[in-house]
Amino acid sequence: MDDTIKTLRSREIYRNRWMVLHEDDLRFPGGYEGIYGWVKKPHFVVVVPLFADGTVELVRVFRYPLGRALWEFPQGAWETVENADPREVAHGELREETGLRAARLEKTADMHAAYGFVDHPFTVFLATDLTRGVPQREATELAMTSARFTIAQVIQMITDGQITDAQTIAALGHLKLIGRI
Repeated sequence: MDDTIKTLRSREIYRNRWMVLHEDDLRFPGGYEGIYGWVKKPHFVVVVPLFADGTVELVRVFRYPLGRALWEFPQGAWETVENADPREVAHGELREETGLRAARLEKTADMHAAYGFVDHPFTVFLATDLTRGVPQREATELAMTSARFTIAQVIQMITDGQITDAQTIAALGHLKLIGRI
């Protein structure tokens, strides 16, 4: 059986520098036709800053759709740089958000965020051999803070609902599975 969904028509509904909203007319296997709304966002990175003592650095970020600040690993994209090198983005986001510089930056996984409605790929990087500098936050990030936590504390924060960011949880879980933390 053919399980391919056919696109009959695709239209761009809205665009800004961070995303493009699409609405597509589709034909599903079996002949049913319907619409599908989805979002295209630029590739982003999640950086796990791991110190020699086994602690990690998290950032506390206000997430407007949720109306509150939450802890997560440093992450982001360079929306204005088409096809930005993920490694360069990882170094830049780490420096901007935490002030940390990594002598070693290892790509550990490629993943997708919420692929039921968004094309938003991301790469997980493990940052080690860290030195501290001054954060270089953008104007929209000036309220951001960062702090170090043990892995046990991070796991407890996930369990307690203090960390709900799926990318942070996925990156931590991945690194645990491959024995890197």
